[in-house]
Amino acid sequence: MEQLEIELKFFIADLDPLRERIRSLGAACTTERGFEHNVRYETDDDALRRGNCLLRLRRDRTATLTFKSPPPASDPRFKTYRELEVTVEDFDTMDAILNALGFTARQVYQKWRETWQLGDACLCLDSMPFGNFLEIEGPPASIMQSVRLLGLRWEHRILASYLGMFATLREAAKIDFADLTFDNFAGIAIEFEHYRHRFEAEPDGAD
Repeated sequence: MEQLEIELKFFIADLDPLRERIRSLGAACTTERGFEHNVRYETDDDALRRGNCLLRLRRDRTATLTFKSPPPASDPRFKTYRELEVTVEDFDTMDAILNALGFTARQVYQKWRETWQLGDACLCLDSMPFGNFLEIEGPPASIMQSVRLLGLRWEHRILASYLGMFATLREAAKIDFADLTFDNFAGIAIEFEHYRHRFEAEPDGAD
């Protein structure tokens, strides 16, 4: 069975009211808010990026290696990727293995995330260095039902990845660093509301 990740995002200025709405719908909190440190790996010739693929090593409560690639076909209403994921025992050793295989750490990106389960949909409340977002993942019907239940506007959905959004923000706001970290954004005020029209309902790469 093909392992597909089907999702979309919404920009959320304030996560607190949304969290209360999610709770009122009877959703269960499956993961308390925690910090994620992600490293994106690449080949010397950028073969992964050119193939619209992602190789990522994540450290949060555990360490996880993920590979994402485009599926043969997908519903354009959603962001869809084939996802292969495995938990590894040691982040640093896995990093060394990837380097030995010819991959290099190309970019770091961070987020704070908590997850809720509403029916068959996973709701992720994400705090990125440039703003807050809701990511909804699951079967298409469950995603659309969650959007309705939460009172969100379908046309405001975002299909871009966090790295894709950051690439656009780097150019628009003349940001001169490549790593999407909270330390790098310290002292930088990004009003995502001014840029959201660039991302809503537009597809971009994996994250």
